[in-house]
Amino acid sequence: MRRRPPPDLARIDGSGPDARGLSVWVLVLAWPASDVVSGSARPRWAAALLVALVAVLFVAALRTAFDGRRPLRAAVLLLAAQTAATGTAIAWFGGHWLSALGVLGVATGAVIGHLPRPRGGLEVPMFAGVGGVTAVATGSAWLGGLGTGAVVAAAWTTLTAGLVTTIVVRLFLVITLLRDAREELASAAVERERLRFSRDLHDLLGHTLSLMVVQAQAVRRIAERDPALAARQAADIESVGRDALGEVRQAVAGYRGRGLAAELDAARSALAAAGIEPVVRRSGDPPPAADALLGWAVREGVTNVVRHSGARTCEITWEDDVLSIVDDGSAAGAPSGGHGLRGLRERVADAGGSLTAGPRPGGGFALTVRLREAP
Repeated sequence: MRRRPPPDLARIDGSGPDARGLSVWVLVLAWPASDVVSGSARPRWAAALLVALVAVLFVAALRTAFDGRRPLRAAVLLLAAQTAATGTAIAWFGGHWLSALGVLGVATGAVIGHLPRPRGGLEVPMFAGVGGVTAVATGSAWLGGLGTGAVVAAAWTTLTAGLVTTIVVRLFLVITLLRDAREELASAAVERERLRFSRDLHDLLGHTLSLMVVQAQAVRRIAERDPALAARQAADIESVGRDALGEVRQAVAGYRGRGLAAELDAARSALAAAGIEPVVRRSGDPPPAADALLGWAVREGVTNVVRHSGARTCEITWEDDVLSIVDDGSAAGAPSGGHGLRGLRERVADAGGSLTAGPRPGGGFALTVRLREAP
C-alpha cells in the first residue's frame, strides 16, 4: 500500500495533530490498569499483559501512521492487533475496559485518516475502517455480558472517537496540501515574472544597443571626412544611450513598453540611421490591451532588420488587427528562432494571437503578428 510522506503538520500554526500529541490518550488506560493494581481483574497477569499490549500497540500504530518512511500496511496491521487485544480484554474482563475504546477510536482515526481517498469521492476506507472497528468493539461488549447501555456506549465511544480523529487528520492533511499548492503557485508566478523581465530587458537593450552600434559605425566611417556630421551622430548616440537608461529604469519599475505609436516613431529613426528607407502605414489605433505588445513587436522586428537584413527598404503596416514588418533584404541571416522572436511569440500566444516569421517567396523577410488567430 503506497503512501505519501506525511506533511509537516507542525508548520500549520503549530496546532496540527501528530503521534506525540495523540499519544496522550494512552493515559485513559489508567482505569483498566487500576483493576490490575486492585486485583479485581483475574487473572491479574493476563489483565496486566493486555494493558501493556494495548498501550504498546496504540503508540506503535500512531507513530507508524504519522511516519512517511513506513508503509501504511504496517499501521493497519498494528491497528488490527490493537482492535483484537482491546476486544479480547472487554469480552474477558468488561467493566473499566470500556475506556480503552476511546484509545482504540483515536488509533483508528489516525490510521484511516492517512489512507488515500478514492477518486470517486465516497469515503469507503473511512466508513469501512471505523465501522469495522466499531462492530468489533460492540460485539466484544455484548460477548462480555455487559448491559444494553454499556453496549451502546461502547459503539458510540468507538464510532465518535474514530470519526472525529479521522476528520481532523484529513482536514489538516488537506490544509497542508493547499498550503504546498499555494507555495508552488507562488514559485511559478515568480518564475513567470523572471522570464517576463528577462524578455523585457532583451527587447529594450537589444534594440537600443543595435542602434548605437550602427550609429557608432557611421561615426567611424565619416569622422575624417565630415567631423561636424560625426559630432552630430555622436550626440545621437549619447541621446539614445540616455533614453535606453530611462527605459531600463522603467522596465525595472514594471513598465511593459512604449506602445505602438512611440515605437513606430523610434523605428523610423532607427531605420533611417541604418540607411534603410522606412515605409510606415497605420490604419486606426490598436486595442489598449495590445498596445504595449505591438510596440514590442515593432521593436523586435526593426531590430532584426537593422542587424541582419542588409535591406534597402522596410515596410511596417498596421491594419485590421494585423501588424506586418517586411523588408527586401537577405533572409539568410534572419534569426527566425532567436531569443527575441521566441519571447515575442510567447507573449503573442499568451494574448490569444499568433506570430509568423520567415523568408518571403520573392525575397526578404516578413514578420506578422495577428491579435486574433485565423479561424
